[in-house]
Amino acid sequence: MFIVIISFPPIRTGKESDFLQWFTSSNQLFSGFKGFIRRRLLEPVKGGIYAAVVEFEAQAAFEEVHASPLHDVFGEKVTPCLSENPHRLSTR
Repeated sequence: MFIVIISFPPIRTGKESDFLQWFTSSNQLFSGFKGFIRRRLLEPVKGGIYAAVVEFEAQAAFEEVHASPLHDVFGEKVTPCLSENPHRLSTR
């Protein structure tokens, strides 16, 4: 199993609903990729930041999704919601 933990930067004021909608729709897209297991959003506590846990069968499956043009398209859609780029930690 290959796991990616994403630490999202603070959500811009008034954009939380758009961010949550983006996460739901991007889950639907990524679930169609071979080797994708699941993607869960972790909600902040007391004004913290959102994080996500993404699970793949193998690192190669993650790399295939990450290299997909659809990944870039969905990445661009969330940019207006975020104060900066997300940070990613990969592990096995």
